[in-house]
Amino acid sequence: MNTITLKNYTFSSKNLTSTLVVLVTVLIFFSLLFLTDTNSIVLSVGLMVTLSMLRVSVVLALILSAIVGGAFSGLSIETVVSEFNNGLGDGAPIALALATLGAFAVALSRTGVAAYISARMLALVGRSDSDRNIEKTKWGIYILLLLISVASGTIVPVHIAFIPLLVPPLLLVFNKMQLDRRIIGCVICFGIVVKYMIFPVGYGAIYLNDILIHSINESGVGLGLNVTRDMAPQALLIPAFGMLVGLLVAIFITYRKKRVYADVPLQTEDLGTEKKPLLPIQKALVILAIVSTLVVQVMTGSMVFGGMVGFSLLALSGVMKWSEQDTIFDSGMRMMAMVGFIMVAAAGFAAVMRATGDVPLLVEQAVALIGESRALAALSMLLVGLIITMGIGSSFSTVPIIAAIFVPMGLAYDFSPMAIIALIGTAGALGDAGSPVSDSTLGPTAGLAVDRQHDHIWDTVVPTFIHFNIPLIIFGWIAAMVL
Repeated sequence: MNTITLKNYTFSSKNLTSTLVVLVTVLIFFSLLFLTDTNSIVLSVGLMVTLSMLRVSVVLALILSAIVGGAFSGLSIETVVSEFNNGLGDGAPIALALATLGAFAVALSRTGVAAYISARMLALVGRSDSDRNIEKTKWGIYILLLLISVASGTIVPVHIAFIPLLVPPLLLVFNKMQLDRRIIGCVICFGIVVKYMIFPVGYGAIYLNDILIHSINESGVGLGLNVTRDMAPQALLIPAFGMLVGLLVAIFITYRKKRVYADVPLQTEDLGTEKKPLLPIQKALVILAIVSTLVVQVMTGSMVFGGMVGFSLLALSGVMKWSEQDTIFDSGMRMMAMVGFIMVAAAGFAAVMRATGDVPLLVEQAVALIGESRALAALSMLLVGLIITMGIGSSFSTVPIIAAIFVPMGLAYDFSPMAIIALIGTAGALGDAGSPVSDSTLGPTAGLAVDRQHDHIWDTVVPTFIHFNIPLIIFGWIAAMVL
């Protein structure tokens, strides 16, 4: 097979499609830049995506893009730096929450759950002496990881902290089956995003009720718009179905062929995972810790307090020695440190974007281009949402921003309340699926790249962007038109 190596990246027929799609996406960003009379938001996000694809550090790409976008909008360098620094504080709760949930996940692993799942998977593959059995095992892996991803924000609220614990031990299983890891990244990302789009439990309750519905009602004050909590999961069913279609395309078409990986020894930390069977009282406390973590998160809206309660109850259960608590907590924090650091930088980037004042301007420019067409209005709202949320990388953070703009715009184009929910909810999800700075893409990379055979941009971000963002735009548009 002919290959061309450029900037440490090998282009071949296997990744040519992904490369072309991303290049077209970048071209769209910069085309919009000129069509919208040079908007600094489009410039910043396009530059950030371009730098990330050129393998510039995501943190550095965020900082450089914030400086360029802020300066281009007319802000002084001093103002850009000040806004960026002030915005870092907005990312601190997210980073602390990830660190706390990482500690809780490491403590939970002391029960032997992760080791048990990995051992069972290795045993299943070892007994698979036919292509049919291997195919069954492969689907078992997909379903298991999907269920765990959904449970990580509902039943066992550890968010993405389970990935660095569960996935690395399974890499040998994937290697033996010659399973393309890009599928695994898509499966996990799908479970992480869909869980809060349609399940009003745990993170879904926070996103659908406390953020999406609350933001729409606040923005609809005086405009005659009032939506209820039961409407959100229904409105987002069609976009979520689009993500399912994208996942099936990834599994059956795009990445169906085998991919060879080397069995590289993993440099993992020995935390002395508990080998002894748990006593009945320990099992009860473990279950109580999981339930309490979920309940506290829902009641307080704080992942930090939920993780702390869960960690404390696990400490009391005796699954770890009292003297090991500090070591385990530090291990969990280190495990999630890089993801948290990128999320903090993304918060600073978002603060600069808000300070430019070009977010409302971007919407006004889009309206000027589309005229009175409802179909084009729906499409432009989704594309504008994609640009805004791709840069920030968090649907939870961007929904309040876009709701203030999209609610009056949606009413002006005579969209129904359900259609407005679908447009804003889908626009928010676009920032999680396929963004270089989203925890929904950073999480899978944290588990799949421990042996340095999985690239964050080309093996996680690009596949999830192609298979989730594109269907989200299509099915989100359909939802807006039929609801």
